[in-house]
Amino acid sequence: MNLHPGWMIVAVGLVIALAGLVWIFAPGVPLGRLPGDIHIETSHTRIYFPIVTCLVISLLLTAILSIIRWLS
Repeated sequence: MNLHPGWMIVAVGLVIALAGLVWIFAPGVPLGRLPGDIHIETSHTRIYFPIVTCLVISLLLTAILSIIRWLS
C-alpha cells in the first residue's frame, strides 16, 4: 500500500501536538530535567546539555515510528 507522504507529515504533526498537550496539562513530567542531563552553572554562565532527555525522546519516537511502520 503506497500512501501519500502528506499523511506521514499529518501523523507526525498529531504526535507533536499530543506531546505538547501532555506537556501543558501534566507539568509534573520531568522531561528536560532528567538525571543524567548535564547542567553547569557559574556566576556568569549557564550551560545545559539535555543528553538523557534527548535519548528518551529518540527512543519514544523510534518506537512510535516502528509501530506505525509495522501497522502499515
